[in-house]
Amino acid sequence: MLETFEARQLELKVRRNRKQNKELFINGKLPSSGPTDYFERICYNLGYQKVAGVDEVGRGTLAGPVVSAAVILPKEGIGESLFDSKKISEKKRESLYEHILSRALGIGIGWVDSEEIDQINIFNATLKAMYLAIKNLPIPPDFVLIDGNQYLHLNLPQRFIPKGDQLSNSIAAASIVAKVTRDRMMFECHKIYPQYNFAKHKGYGTKEHKEAIQRYGICEIHRKTFRGVKEYL
Repeated sequence: MLETFEARQLELKVRRNRKQNKELFINGKLPSSGPTDYFERICYNLGYQKVAGVDEVGRGTLAGPVVSAAVILPKEGIGESLFDSKKISEKKRESLYEHILSRALGIGIGWVDSEEIDQINIFNATLKAMYLAIKNLPIPPDFVLIDGNQYLHLNLPQRFIPKGDQLSNSIAAASIVAKVTRDRMMFECHKIYPQYNFAKHKGYGTKEHKEAIQRYGICEIHRKTFRGVKEYL
């Protein structure tokens, strides 16, 4: 892990910009108008060329994998506004997903299945999925922006950004790629276990899903250490 000079330089740059460019901030925070290339531009100004954004999806579900994506966008962007994947419709996500795939400099996917989640816990599984997504990029990044509040065990300069999917274009792109990828995986699971209707709720703990567990019991892809599942072992 590098919680390094470079990461500290980025933090200092963010703080400096906060003072010099107050119009970018509301009460000391970035505005809520949606993700921008603000953090990426700071990295570019520090000399980095290939900035990867990383995000995960599926951390809180009762079934299925946790999936992460890492995305390196071109400096000029992809020609469309990006959004946190949780705040747009499925149709819009799918459209942006295809656009990201066609324009991104690199995309990596990593996931950890439910069996391994039970073995190493969801926190460690999430970090592993993020690590794998970065390692699976076709070109290595020289800086990593991470959604959340944890650094990764990477020999790369990095910075975590709480709610990064709402602030950083690269992280927002990663959130969209991770969400669409996992949704498609859950559609495949639905074909094997149609009684749970995974195609609809994607494994989240909805009322319908919980009622299906009560009626049919659990299946192979349920997370057996999670509340709402372990009671039915």
